[in-house]
Parts: sequence; C-alpha cells; structure tokens
Amino acid sequence: MSTIQTVNPATGQPITSYEAWDAERIEAAVQRARAASRAWALVPVTERAQRVARLGQTLRAHADQLADLAAQEMGKPLAEALGEVEKSALTADYYAQNGPGILADERVAIDGAETWIAYEPIGLVLAVMPWNFPVWQVMRFALPSLMAGNGILLKHASNVTGSALALQELCVQAGLPEHLVTALLIAEADVPDATARLIEDDRIAAVTLTGSNRAGAAVGSAAGRAAKKSVLELGGSDAFVVLADADIERASAAAVKARFANSGQSCVCAKRFIVHQDVADVFTDAFVAAVQDLRTGDPREPGTQVGPLARDDLRGAIQRQVEESVAAGARLLTGGKPLPSDGYFYQPTVLADTQPGMPAFDEETFGPLAAIAIAADDDEAVRLANATSFGLGLSVWTTDLARGIEVARRITSGAAFVNAIVASDPRLPFGGTKRSGYGRELASAGIREFTNIRTYWVSA
Repeated sequence: MSTIQTVNPATGQPITSYEAWDAERIEAAVQRARAASRAWALVPVTERAQRVARLGQTLRAHADQLADLAAQEMGKPLAEALGEVEKSALTADYYAQNGPGILADERVAIDGAETWIAYEPIGLVLAVMPWNFPVWQVMRFALPSLMAGNGILLKHASNVTGSALALQELCVQAGLPEHLVTALLIAEADVPDATARLIEDDRIAAVTLTGSNRAGAAVGSAAGRAAKKSVLELGGSDAFVVLADADIERASAAAVKARFANSGQSCVCAKRFIVHQDVADVFTDAFVAAVQDLRTGDPREPGTQVGPLARDDLRGAIQRQVEESVAAGARLLTGGKPLPSDGYFYQPTVLADTQPGMPAFDEETFGPLAAIAIAADDDEAVRLANATSFGLGLSVWTTDLARGIEVARRITSGAAFVNAIVASDPRLPFGGTKRSGYGRELASAGIREFTNIRTYWVSA
C-alpha cells in the first residue's frame, strides 16, 4: 500500500500519513465528480453565486485552521497564511457579486436573426496545484470555475495533503454539493501516469496547472494530444527595475517585501533586481540592511518573517545556485548558507554583480535569494529585464510615471506594475508569457477560460 507522508519543514518531523489511492478508487472518485458536475451545471447562476459567497464566509470562519495547516505543512509564516485565506475569501466575494453579470448572455445585433454569445459550463476540470500557496492557488482557480458551473478534481501537492482535504470539507460545509470538489490522493511516484490518464479521460473537459515548467510541459503536451483546453501558470524570474529617478527608500523597502514574501517561494516574487548605476550603491545598502533585519524562524511564532523552505531539496537547489553564481563572478553580500537546524531554513541572501549566464540570474530561484544587476541606462535595464526565458510579472520604479510605463511596455511580461509590487487581484486577469505559461486566471478572462463560449443564431 502506497502512502503520502507530510513533513513539518520547520522541524523535519513527520506530521501525518495518508493512504494513497489506487486506480479503482480514483475511478470511483471520477464517476462521483462527473455526476456532481453535471448536476451543478444545471443550477441557476444566481444560486451558484450564493453558494460561492457562502464559501467565502466559510473560509473566513476557518481561517485559523487553514493558516495553521499551511504553517505546519509548508512553513508559511502565520500572518501570511491568514492573508492568503482572506484573499481567497475576497475573491469569493468578487465572483459572487460579479459572476452572474460576467456570465450573462451577450446580445449581438445582426439583421434577420437573433444572436447572442453564451458562457456555459465546460464540465469537469482537473486542477494540478502547488504547495506554495496551499489555499490561494486552489481558490484562485476553483472559485471562478465553480461560479461558471464546473466540477473540480483537485490534485494538490502531496506535502499539503491536509490542506487539500480541509478545503474539500469546507466546500461541503459551505453548501456545495458533495463530490463537486474532490481532492485526489495520489502517491508522488504515480502522479505522472495518473495525471496523463485523467487528461485522456473523456469525462475530463479541461486541465489547469500551477507549478514547475517540467510539470507544465507534461500536462500541456498531454492536453494537446487529447485536444483539451489547458491553462498553465508556471515559473517566473520577475524583474524589479529601479530607474535613476526612483524614490530609493520606497523602492528598497518594497524590494524586500517583493523578494522575501512566502520565504521567496512564489512565482511572482521579484527575483532579479536591475538597478541604474547612479543609484545602485544607495539602493544596495538599504536593501541589504533591511534583508539582514528580517526575522527567520518558526513560522508559527508571531513576528516570524521568513520561514523554512518547504522541502530540503529546495534548500539544496538554492545553495547550488548561490555557489555556482559566486564561482561565475557574483559577490555575496549577505547570507549564503543553510541555517543550522533540523528544519529546512536558509539565510536570506543577496548577490551583487549578477548577469546573464549565472544561475541566480537565469534560473527561477525559489527561495530567499535576491540577485542584483547593474544597468548603465534605461536601454540596458530593458535588455537585462528581457534576458530571461520567463515572462510573468514586472515591477518598475520611478518618479516619472510616463517613463515607467514606457520602460514597462518594452519588457515582455504578463503583468506590469509601476511603483508597486507584482500581485494578483481578482478584478484583473493574471497569467504569464514565454515559459511562464499561457491562459489567464481571475477577473472576467479567468472565469471564461473554463466555459464553452457558445454562439447562438436564431432565425425567424
């Protein structure tokens, strides 16, 4: 019998063991989910909105439970975990209020016919979700998909299995039909084959994945072979561009939050700090001083700002990136080592003089590691920002807003923020370009991704 073992990354100690499902149990779950999905599609959109609103209320009522699970299972500081739950609840509020309007038929004036565009449920959607935001990543997809009338098969990351089961239970408590949201417990070794079989299954209408490029390539190719809709939200190596006229105090404070939120384990964390040479020294000094003041420790302790990495192999990957980048000419300004502990802690780290060709610049750094690069002018800043295979978010800092927008337009990304940290918002679409994926989540674009956009033409 295969099992799924969750481990507390702050201590390295086991939390809970779960029995992994075999093919027969997965098949039974798909059958139940399919039936629940077909029934849910017939529920009027206004009633679906009421259930989604109640799910938001239920999330808020169980915020402490969900936050504690996140802290235990993947090491998220409690304050951030509570924020993740509240953001999910706010997204439920948004779709409950706006979903019926977004999904309403759109009339089109054509002589001699009555025509309209309808946004109808697509069916049962397979969601492959990551561990770094165990509540938000699921709800970011699930809330609009449920609002659209779809069912969900959730393959959550195995290290947050407790969170997956808690979310499934809370959906039922909120009044959603049983089995409409089903958490699949699949052993890690079985995930590639099981996922491929599910995508091929005619009862699965579409698939969405948030995760690594490797996983995204596998899911995207499987969906392509099955001619099914897919949305991929993959890695990022976001540029944080500081122009010569930026407010350095404001930019450096924002830079620390942008890089070290969630202990640096976020696709939209700023990772490459591209700074104009005229302000590089003052920015770097302020940034490093603030990084050195960050409090690293037990994520369940009040005041902790940086917790452990979620797994020990992730800590090893950061160590390799630091060592190889320093060997290639980068300068270590602070940190650069694992912290002595039974948990998977790593010192908040800053590298200077990074450039293309170094792992800290070229690769996605999924942990508390910041890479600073110097640009001689705006043109070089644009060149360095674009020197990546990723294209998720972008942050530009300047006191000249027109200049900031002009620079942002020259850099490829799915989102561009001027004088603000990259973040998702339910009112705006979210997604990437290049190797950061395709498709959009949130706002009207996100809810319509998993609908059948259907044309009606009625002649007298």
